[in-house]
Amino acid sequence: MNWEIWKKDYKRYLLLERGLSANSIEAYLSDIVKLEAYAIENAIALPQMTPLDIQQFLAQVHQQDMAPTSQARLLSALKSFFTFLQIEHDLPNNPAVLIEAPRLMRKLPDVLSIVEIDRLIDSIDLSLPEGMRNKAMLEVLYGCGLRVSELVSLKISNLYLEAEFIKVEGKGNKERLIPIGSQASKYLSIYLHESRPQVPVKSGQEDMVFLNRRGAAISRVMVFLMIKKQAEQAQITKHISPHTFRHSFATHLVEGGADLRAVQDMLGHESISTTEIYTHLDNAYLQTVMTEFHPRSKKRSQ
Repeated sequence: MNWEIWKKDYKRYLLLERGLSANSIEAYLSDIVKLEAYAIENAIALPQMTPLDIQQFLAQVHQQDMAPTSQARLLSALKSFFTFLQIEHDLPNNPAVLIEAPRLMRKLPDVLSIVEIDRLIDSIDLSLPEGMRNKAMLEVLYGCGLRVSELVSLKISNLYLEAEFIKVEGKGNKERLIPIGSQASKYLSIYLHESRPQVPVKSGQEDMVFLNRRGAAISRVMVFLMIKKQAEQAQITKHISPHTFRHSFATHLVEGGADLRAVQDMLGHESISTTEIYTHLDNAYLQTVMTEFHPRSKKRSQ
């Protein structure tokens, strides 16, 4: 057996048995390529690889200033790879199984206020051919909390606007139904009935919602660039991306009193702990609540 066969079989395993997205599979395979290069450079046969070899490999990667999150993903990929080899290729042991990932600090995502959301969307020039499309995309991103990959792959056949729902395909090809609000539904309908018919649709793209000017499905990069441009025009200095709208969607729901389980379902999170990051509140607001409502903290009139 050799590395090419192992990588090919591992890719099939990640796709068919783990159900990972194309991006996740690409990241995992990239990590295995790093391990392959290390093993070849140091003349280490993979079946004889030891925990010490893995630790030395990780130490070498650490010296390359790889971010802690990337190091954690790398170790996850190694454990998964060796587990696969144990199952499919009778590897005698998993040398990565007892190695701990670096401790990560949970970083709160950047969030736009409701005023900033409105300002950014209102900055779109609707006189341009792509204006209504861009407005509809941002309304759907914020109104449904979609990932950018879910937005660009959204299909007309999965829109149930009269029932106020859309169906999206998330990570691991898992489908979920998401309610769509009146604003997002309104501008999505306008785009579909007035703007999209003006674009010559390429063969095979008839069911895609958001098209570029050549009639093909819009790309993730185009969405990133459009949002960056609109942020500049709206004079918003925060570092934002399509995911910022998803973070803002979830944060505004939770701060408004939405049930965390409902938000989890709408976001498509497997674990409630991932959704709990959106329960953060501004410290000044917490202080105001304490002062206003706690019986020992209430301001008493003189």
